Amino acid sequence: MLRVMDGFYRGRKVLITGHTGFKGAWMCLLLSRAGAKVLGYSLDPPSTPSLFGLTRLDSEPLPGLASIHADILDLPRLSQTVAEFDPDVVIHMAAQSLVRPSYTDPAGTFAANVQGTVNLLEACRKSPPQKGQRRAIVTVTSDKCYENREWLYGYREVDRLGGHDPYSASKACAELAAQSFARAFFGPDPAQGTILASARAGNVIGGGDFATDRLVPDMARAFAKGEAVHIRRPQAVRPWQHVLEPVAAYLLLARRMLEAGHQFAGAWNFGPPNRDVRTVGEVAARFAEIWGPEAMLDLTRDLNQGPHEAGLLTLDCAKAHSLLGWKPRLDLDAALIWCAGWYRAWADAKMDLRALCNTRIDEFFDE
Repeated sequence: MLRVMDGFYRGRKVLITGHTGFKGAWMCLLLSRAGAKVLGYSLDPPSTPSLFGLTRLDSEPLPGLASIHADILDLPRLSQTVAEFDPDVVIHMAAQSLVRPSYTDPAGTFAANVQGTVNLLEACRKSPPQKGQRRAIVTVTSDKCYENREWLYGYREVDRLGGHDPYSASKACAELAAQSFARAFFGPDPAQGTILASARAGNVIGGGDFATDRLVPDMARAFAKGEAVHIRRPQAVRPWQHVLEPVAAYLLLARRMLEAGHQFAGAWNFGPPNRDVRTVGEVAARFAEIWGPEAMLDLTRDLNQGPHEAGLLTLDCAKAHSLLGWKPRLDLDAALIWCAGWYRAWADAKMDLRALCNTRIDEFFDE
C-alpha cells in the first residue's frame, strides 16, 4: 500500500531539489495535500509554459510551500539551505533530464547530474540531523542508468551501471557517487542518522510536461494547434507510467527509511508491469485515438536520424513489490486518458489546472 496520504507527512519538513520541474511540481502539489512543510530549491522552470507556472506555485504558493530559486551547483547556498531548514526528508530531483540535449551540452549535463548530486549529499553530510533523529534522502536518477544491452528482461538493481549517451552515463555516475556517500558517510551507525536511497523510474508521462523531444508533450502541442506529428522512433520500447506512480513511490520509500532505517537504503526500481512496456508507436496511436479525430499522427516512417537512443528498455521491480509493498495503481490506458484530459484542459484554457491536478491526486489515492 502507498500510505502517503494518511497523515504521516503532516508537519514533516521535506526539501525538494528541482521542484520547478515537471515531477517536482507534482511532488509539491502532493505534499501540500499531505500536509507537509515543503522547501523547494531549484532554478526557474525549465520550459515555458510549465506545470509550476500553470498551477501558480510561485504566484499563489500552496500552504506549507516555500521556494528558493538557486543553482544546485552553488554549494555554499545549498549548504546554508540544508543547515537552516534541517529537513526530515530530502527528495533530490534537480537534473538535466533529457537524452538528446545531453549530446549538445555534455559538460553541463555531467555538471548538473553528477556534481549536483555530490553537492546535495555534501550539504547533507556537513549538516546532519539532530542527535537521535533520522533523515531520509532519496536521490532520483533514471532507468537509463543501466548499461543497456537491449535485453528482453528487466534490469535489476544489482545489474551493471553504464550509459552510451551523456545523460545516461551521468545518471550512472550519480548512482556511483550516491553509493560512495552511503558507504563512507551515511552508514548504519545510529548516531549518524542519515539514510540514503536512490530511485530509478521508467518513462514518466502526465499532464504538465512541456519538455521538447518527448512523446506526449510533442503530441499535445501539435494536436492543440491542429498540426501533424511525425514519430521519431515508433519501434522503440519503453516502460511507461503516470507521473504520480514514481512521485508516490519516492515518498513511500522515504517513509520506510524514517520508520525502519537502513534496511531500506540502496537502489530501487519503480516501473510499470510488463503489459505496459510498449512501443512508442503503440503509445502514440492510443494517445491520438483518445485525443480525437482531429489528431494527426504519422507512424509510416522512422525518423531516427539523430544521436543514439536505446531501442529496448524495461525494469524489474520485484524488490519494490516484495520489500516496500509498492505496486502501480494506474494502467497505461488510464494514464493516457488522464494525460489527454489534462492537455485538453490546458489547450482549451477553461479549467483551473491546479484544481485539476488536485483532483487527479485524490483519484489516484482512491483507486
